[in-house]
Amino acid sequence: MSCTIRKATPWDLPRIREIYEMARQFMRKNGNHSQWGKDDEPEALIEEDICQGNLYVLEEADIHAVFAFIIGEDPTYLEIEEGNWKSEEPYAAVHRVASDGTVQGVLGHVMDYCSAQVPHIRIDTHTDNKVMQHVLEKYGFVSCGIVHVPDGSPRIAYELLP
Repeated sequence: MSCTIRKATPWDLPRIREIYEMARQFMRKNGNHSQWGKDDEPEALIEEDICQGNLYVLEEADIHAVFAFIIGEDPTYLEIEEGNWKSEEPYAAVHRVASDGTVQGVLGHVMDYCSAQVPHIRIDTHTDNKVMQHVLEKYGFVSCGIVHVPDGSPRIAYELLP
C-alpha cells in the first residue's frame, strides 16, 4: 500500500487532533517539553488552515500525518537573526508537521510532495526538537539562523533549495 497526500477536510478534524496529541506525547518522551504547549497549540490554526486550503494529510488507509503547506511569503520568515536565508527566491513554507508514528519516512513523503510543487522550501523547528532537526538535515535542509514565531519564541530556521 502506498501513501497519498491530499488536502484536509473538516471531516478529518477528529483524526488530525488525535495525531497532534500523539506527536505532542512523542516530543515529551524525547526531551521536547515546551513545543506545542498551552500557548503554542497547532490545533488553534487547523480549521483556518483547512478553510484556506493549506492543511494536508498523509494517508495509507487511515490518516497518519498532517502538515500545513503555504505557498508564498510567510510573516514568520521576514526577519532572521544569527544568520541569513540562502535565497530570496519565491518559496513555500511547511508548518505544523505531525505524525502518529506508524508510517516511516513521513517527512520525506511530505517534502517530496511539497518540493515537487515549489522546490524552494522553508521550515522551522523548536530548539528542543532534536528529532526534527536531525530529519530535516538528513533530507538536505540547511540551518540558516533563528526566526520568531507569533508568540515571540525562537525557532531554528531551515531552508531547502532546488
